[in-house]
Amino acid sequence: MNPNLNQLEPYPFEKLAKLNQGIIPPADKTPIVMHIGEPKHKAPEFILQAIQNNRAGFSNYPVTQGSIELRQAIIDWLNKRFHIQSGLLNPERNVLPVNGTREALFAFTQFTVDKSDDALVLMPNPFYKIYEGATYLAGAKPWYINIDKSTLLPDFSSVPTEIWQRCQLLFICSPGNPTGAIMTTKQMADLLELAHRYDFILASDECYAEIYLNQPSPGLLQAAYEYNHKDFKRCMVFHSLSKRSSLPGMRSGFVAGDAELIEKFRLYRTYQGCAMALPIQAASTVAWQDEEHVKSNRELYKQKFAMAKEILGPLTELNLPDGGFYLWLKTPIDDLTFTQELFKKQNITIMPGSFLSREVHGINPGANYVRIALVSSLDECRDALNRIKLLIQELKTNQILTV
Repeated sequence: MNPNLNQLEPYPFEKLAKLNQGIIPPADKTPIVMHIGEPKHKAPEFILQAIQNNRAGFSNYPVTQGSIELRQAIIDWLNKRFHIQSGLLNPERNVLPVNGTREALFAFTQFTVDKSDDALVLMPNPFYKIYEGATYLAGAKPWYINIDKSTLLPDFSSVPTEIWQRCQLLFICSPGNPTGAIMTTKQMADLLELAHRYDFILASDECYAEIYLNQPSPGLLQAAYEYNHKDFKRCMVFHSLSKRSSLPGMRSGFVAGDAELIEKFRLYRTYQGCAMALPIQAASTVAWQDEEHVKSNRELYKQKFAMAKEILGPLTELNLPDGGFYLWLKTPIDDLTFTQELFKKQNITIMPGSFLSREVHGINPGANYVRIALVSSLDECRDALNRIKLLIQELKTNQILTV
C-alpha cells in the first residue's frame, strides 16, 4: 500500500461525527444540516432536460477532451465573465472538462508534483482538505499559510524565501472556503510573479466565484490578462457547476489555463479514465451558456445573508463574507463546545473551524470560529439562525463566555 496513506488525517466530517457521538438532540426540533457545503436550491429544469434529451449518449464512450461545443461554451463564458480578450483562450488548447473540482484538484496535484525529498505544496490555513490529502498522496509535504485575521486572506508575506524556492504548487481559493474572502487581481498577479520567479504552478480554486454579495470576484486568468501574462503560463483555474448552478450531484466542472499544462493533464487523464459522460457534457454546455439561473441562485444567498445579519448581527461579532455561502462566525465559547451545544440543544449540525485548519506557529486560525453553510431553503435557514440566536443568548445569560 502507498505509505503516504498513513499521513492522512480523518476527514472533517468524520471528526464531527465523533465529536457529536453520544449526544441526543431534542426530538421536538427538526434536524438542520449546515456543516456541509451542499447546495439545496432547486436544480434548473432546463439543465436536467438537456440530460434527458441526450440520454442516448450514455451508450457511447466519451473522450477525455470533451466536446467542442462544451469547450467553446466554457471559453465564451470565461471571456465574458473575466473580461478577457477573445482569441487568447483557445477551446482546443486552454480548457478541459472535469468531473467536478474536487476530483480535478486531487488529480492535478498528482500530475504536477515532482516527488523530490523537499517538494512543498503551499495552501491557505484554513483550507479545503483535498489540498492537503492530495499533497501527501503525491509524495510532497504541505506548507500552511495562516490567514490574516483582519483580511481573512492568507498572509503571503509571511512565507520565507526558502519556502518559495521549494514550492512546486500553490493553492489559492477565492472566494475562500471557509471565510468567503475575495482576492484582488493585483494580489493574484503578485503571486503569479512569484510563480515565475521561483518556478511553481499557481492553482486557483474558483468554485464559489459566482456567489457574491456585491462585486463579482476576480479570477486568476483575469489577473494574468490584466497584468500582461497573456500566455497564462503557470496558471490553472478550477470551476464547477455545483455551486454556480446548484448541481452538486452532476459532478461537472472544468480546468483552464496554461496550454502546455492542459495538454499534459489531458494525457494524464486519458490513462486515468475519467472522461465526462456525453449527456452531462450536453447539460453542462447549456448551463455555461445561461446566466439567468445563476442570478436567481445568487439572489437567494443574498437574502439569506441579509437574514443572518438581521438575526445574529445585534448579538455577536458577525462579518458577512464577500463571496461564497458560508458564515465564518466567531463563537462566544470554544468552537468544539459551541458545536456540541448547538447540536444538543437545537439539533443543528455545523462545522468547527478548528477542524478546517492546522496549528501552525502555535496558532490554529480556525479555533473559536464555526463554518455555517447557508445552503438550505430561506425558511429553514431562518429557523436555524433563530435557533443559533437562542443558544448565544443562553450562553450570554449564563455568563459562561470563556473566549
